[in-house]
Amino acid sequence: MFIENDIKNNGFITKKLPEGIDLKSEILKMKAEKNAVILAHYYVSDDIQAIADYVGDSLALAQISKKLSAEIIVFCGVHFMAETAKILNPNAKVLLPDLNAGCSLADSAPEASFKEFKSQHPDAVVVSYINCSSEIKALSDYICTSSNAIDVVNAIPKEKQIIFAPDKNLGMYVQQVTGRDLILWDGACMVHVNISIEKLQMIIDSNPEAELIAHPECLPAVLSKAQFIGSTKALLAYVQTSPTNTFIVATEAGILYQMKLQAPDKKFIPAPALESNSCACSECPYMKMNTLEKLYNTLYYELPEIYVNEKTQEGALKALNNMLAIQ
Repeated sequence: MFIENDIKNNGFITKKLPEGIDLKSEILKMKAEKNAVILAHYYVSDDIQAIADYVGDSLALAQISKKLSAEIIVFCGVHFMAETAKILNPNAKVLLPDLNAGCSLADSAPEASFKEFKSQHPDAVVVSYINCSSEIKALSDYICTSSNAIDVVNAIPKEKQIIFAPDKNLGMYVQQVTGRDLILWDGACMVHVNISIEKLQMIIDSNPEAELIAHPECLPAVLSKAQFIGSTKALLAYVQTSPTNTFIVATEAGILYQMKLQAPDKKFIPAPALESNSCACSECPYMKMNTLEKLYNTLYYELPEIYVNEKTQEGALKALNNMLAIQ
């Protein structure tokens, strides 16, 4: 009861850890004992990425989630990602270290408002970015990620109208690349839209040898300055193969950990945020809610657990499988 109330009040377990505990070794030990797998998004902290079984973007982690035979999946990311894992692997116990780890983009598409928007375009095919709630997924025909949004839209017959939600910036980018006239929901990711154009230009001017690489969730004013635009996975691949040695990276700063691992001889400069924070870079506060302490408690108590109701599960799974069938 204490632990359940703790989660209800805080969103995570606050029970004090044993004194002198080696968190990393204990997490790895419990993971093996419990047949658990730790998934981590590129945007969580370095220390979690370092001990995760799989680190990736939303598409890769969705594909992995579906194939796993583990009894427990601990998803170090945000709520919609853990929901996606549960939808794709309903027999696994899916845990999220902090239930408060939400997503500004997912929050920008409330279910009731989206239903009303959809009703205004009854003949349109609905393509929803994976950064949305399970309820929005269930209202969709296809899910997409930034890695495959162009492929998903191109797979839909040209005579069909398409609603693209919830990220308007990604939608505008996909519209530009595909030439399709999309019906765009007006949502955005606070991390990507909070990149300071003025500060970014100062960094560009101070580093003329650098290439600006950007995630398509960024504002058009950022994308127009970029030499390369792509998903987190595409950005990571690009810095490894490009002959350029210095990059200004316009996305969540957590990706820099993997970039430094994969291209240790290159220099990476995070794009600046409008507001100052711990690193003056673009950070997702929700992703940073994942900590080693919370990960330990999550594995130890096997809580908080993610649930998706049966009706939502059915519709969301269909939309996710429609996406995965295109790969």
